[in-house]
Amino acid sequence: MTMMPDTVTIDHGDWATLGHWCRPIRTAVFVDEQKIPPAEEWDDDDHNAVHFVLFDQGEALGTARLLPDGHIGRVALLKNSRGRGLGHRLMHNVMDHGMRLHSRLVLSAQTHALGFYEHLGFVATGDEFLEAGIAHRTMVYAVEVND
Repeated sequence: MTMMPDTVTIDHGDWATLGHWCRPIRTAVFVDEQKIPPAEEWDDDDHNAVHFVLFDQGEALGTARLLPDGHIGRVALLKNSRGRGLGHRLMHNVMDHGMRLHSRLVLSAQTHALGFYEHLGFVATGDEFLEAGIAHRTMVYAVEVND
């Protein structure tokens, strides 16, 4: 069996460098697909975050951001790219980067995606809450250090 070459790459950088790739993905997923008002999608945190963009054969298909306090957010994968394991690859990259800087990572997961994040090692905490009119739960990823 011949293996196909891996054409997936993930870049990270600031908004000035990667925002032009992140914006159309987030618009397609959050604004168009999930009907989140643009005023709730775009915030000043974009200018302080590390952004990640997943490319396959040079096409930008997914994005996420890591805030300076260890919060992961705005995880989005274009609809026609889901179900191929690309979301896990993107998140592993974000998590690897984040765990070099923080002892724990936190995110607000839409409740339909809890299983996705649990598979990555995140644990749900607290009660369900609404964010942009969508049910969420806080999830935490931490590595226990035993001395």
